[in-house]
Amino acid sequence: MAVQVTIIGLGQIGTSIGLALAEHKQILHRVGHDRDLGIARRAEKMGALDKVMINLPAAVREADLVILSLPIDQIRETLSLIGQDLKESAVVMDTGPVKEVVASWAKELLPEGRHYVGLTPVLNPVYLHDLDSGLNAAHPDLFRGGLVAIVSPPRVPSEAIKLAADLTRLLGANPMFVDPLEIDGLMAATYIVPQLMAAALLNTTVDQPGWREGRKVAGRSYAEVTSPIAQLTDHRSLRSAAVLNRENVLRVMDGLIAALQVIRSDIEDEAEEALDERLGRARRGREEWWKQRLTSDWVGEEPPAPETPNASEWFGRLLGLGRKSKS
Repeated sequence: MAVQVTIIGLGQIGTSIGLALAEHKQILHRVGHDRDLGIARRAEKMGALDKVMINLPAAVREADLVILSLPIDQIRETLSLIGQDLKESAVVMDTGPVKEVVASWAKELLPEGRHYVGLTPVLNPVYLHDLDSGLNAAHPDLFRGGLVAIVSPPRVPSEAIKLAADLTRLLGANPMFVDPLEIDGLMAATYIVPQLMAAALLNTTVDQPGWREGRKVAGRSYAEVTSPIAQLTDHRSLRSAAVLNRENVLRVMDGLIAALQVIRSDIEDEAEEALDERLGRARRGREEWWKQRLTSDWVGEEPPAPETPNASEWFGRLLGLGRKSKS
């Protein structure tokens, strides 16, 4: 008997998880659900799923592990729909960009004996410049050689956290354990605000005076800076992520605005040496980050990953979740 993993939401991340788990069919049975049945069928044909289920409650009823790979604005509703159908000891994980609020929703909506652990997958750098989205951007090695940040709210059983670490290793990545506040701050700076920056630049240029000619000369720099918006499949998910994580987003935006004001002052004052220093420091920082990101060279910060878990270890985690605590 295999562990049932139900993946809800079959875009780039959900389908890539299914593809990455394909080589572990001896311990896993992959069930998939998407609001768009056509997308679910395509994911199945790609080999990301063993079975598609149209009915959402039925898709999770026998699941040991449920992965919500959904836009943040759909997660609360989905938790409310599936909560009562989850079997005891089931673990729910999500891959959204905001964790503290999702953890609070899970605490409110999941019945006792069902557990929530958050995941933030970090993409293989090979695909960082890929402009495809959805199923077209799904790959079995999308997470290979990278990290998955694991967020565990208070009082989550250790077996659920170990289950998340096991899943991470099955995806070919290494686990990084963080708390919700920490990852929300990191995601504000590295995921949400870059997309808002792209939107701001586009709204400053497109359809403004001079754009008729500007569109003809806009080149690589403009294309790269605005590309985060091109990768959005639904702008409402970015809106929700920004609002739900507003304290961190506002803090990062304030810092960005301050940095732009300093650069503006340098230009206005013709302070060429100061501007040279700022631009040079930025370039060196980017070069160092990109070198480390390509090689996953974090100077020994991450421990080597243990071996991939076998079936008995997975079942052991799940059996442990079903036991009552003696404390």
